[in-house]
Amino acid sequence: MPQPRFYPPLPDRTPSTLIFRSESVVANSEYVPHSHPWSQIICVKSGVIAMNVEGDRYLAPREFAIWLPARTEHSSYNRKATRFCVIDISPTLDVGLPEKPCLITLTPIFNAIANDCFGRNLIEPESDRDMRMALVLLDQICQAPRQSTYLPTSDNKLLSQVLNALEKNPADNTSLAQWAARVYTTERTLSRRCQQDLGMGFAEWRQRLRFLHAISLLEQGKTVQDVALEVGYSSSSAFIAMFQQISGTTPQRFRNER
Repeated sequence: MPQPRFYPPLPDRTPSTLIFRSESVVANSEYVPHSHPWSQIICVKSGVIAMNVEGDRYLAPREFAIWLPARTEHSSYNRKATRFCVIDISPTLDVGLPEKPCLITLTPIFNAIANDCFGRNLIEPESDRDMRMALVLLDQICQAPRQSTYLPTSDNKLLSQVLNALEKNPADNTSLAQWAARVYTTERTLSRRCQQDLGMGFAEWRQRLRFLHAISLLEQGKTVQDVALEVGYSSSSAFIAMFQQISGTTPQRFRNER
């Protein structure tokens, strides 16, 4: 059963500037729907965070962040253990920041400053230097690449059946043509629906799903060979090539860096 966690354990007040906090959640933890009068960026450090933001689903793996403007309703239910850092931003400082929720690719400068602040157990900027660094953080949020979601979903009654089944079993290698036959439609119809609803082809969507699943398995300490088989690859080399194409590093290096 999900373990409800009522936001926020910290902070219980609107930040005057920025508030830095980090949290680890166990598997099957749930954050009930809530909102707050300040903006927030949630930076994933391990695992994959799954969040519902005003009716849209956001999934973010390590080195990505979810941006939430002030008064955005959001909730979260994570099947796997996840660790993340949060920066709460005062309404007086969010001028020019993204107006809509989005997924952000964190820049090296953002990571360097955020790691310094969290490494010093900083809760709020304590000096002029801290404040100058905080303002650079905000500039980096403005400049960072954005996308609507890493793993989009669909409300279409045919395609949603396929996506839901694959999320339960990422190793399923059933072809799009076979899926079409199972849901009583044509491969062409499903392919067109993927482009319309997901903004990508079926193969790319399944690859992203497998990448997200692989991250959790690697962080559990499973071998590269075992992870490759669990996410549907017949060989480690094919899995490593996929992982490196998406992340820019090999599964073994990813685990070592972790």
